Amino acid sequence: MILIYPYRNGLPPSYMMVESRKGVSANQIKRTIQVSYKTAWYLCHRIRAAITEATSRKLKGTVEVDETWIGGKLKGQGRGKGNYKKNKSLVIGIIERNGDIRLKTIKNTDRKTFHKFIKDHTAADTELIITDEWETYKGIEDHDTKHESVNHSKDEWIGGNIHANGIENLWDLLKRSVMGTYHHLSAKHLDAYLDELEWRFNNRQNSYLFRDTLKKLISSGNLEYQKLIAS
Repeated sequence: MILIYPYRNGLPPSYMMVESRKGVSANQIKRTIQVSYKTAWYLCHRIRAAITEATSRKLKGTVEVDETWIGGKLKGQGRGKGNYKKNKSLVIGIIERNGDIRLKTIKNTDRKTFHKFIKDHTAADTELIITDEWETYKGIEDHDTKHESVNHSKDEWIGGNIHANGIENLWDLLKRSVMGTYHHLSAKHLDAYLDELEWRFNNRQNSYLFRDTLKKLISSGNLEYQKLIAS
């Protein structure tokens, strides 16, 4: 099975994807196992579909929440107001201090959308939610959950326990993956790449990550190519 068994360099594609901190590109898989780019690209997405982590465990304790724009630049257009976001997708993320992450693309930047994402992925008794100063986050606190914010515009990056270093480091990792590994990825498939990062990060201390990935692959359903490329 192409998803599992080793090839010329002794490393199966599934191992390469989950054990590389920034992931591997379809081009690298293509060169390694000597298949067409189309086959390598499809193979990578089949692996991503299998390791999508459907979990009901909610994050708790202290969590950091932030958003970032992912995407390329529009040629021939500057960074003026309105241009910067035209070719980008908005990603929101939550990280539990010393714990797991949850990532997702969102289309709306309204308070209702942001609050729903946070509440869907955090326990009701979460102690502290840390965000930036954006108005959209205001009102997320309740009787047993505090909300603190850091003002990035004033370089408030560290203030004792009130900081967003964890989620900021995660965005750095994601953007290095996009720029240094994948180079080009479509907004349509961005959530699949986020699922891959989430799986690797949440299993960063798992000594049996490759084995657990194989179990996912064996038990997963088939991802049809035509469905994958459908608009």
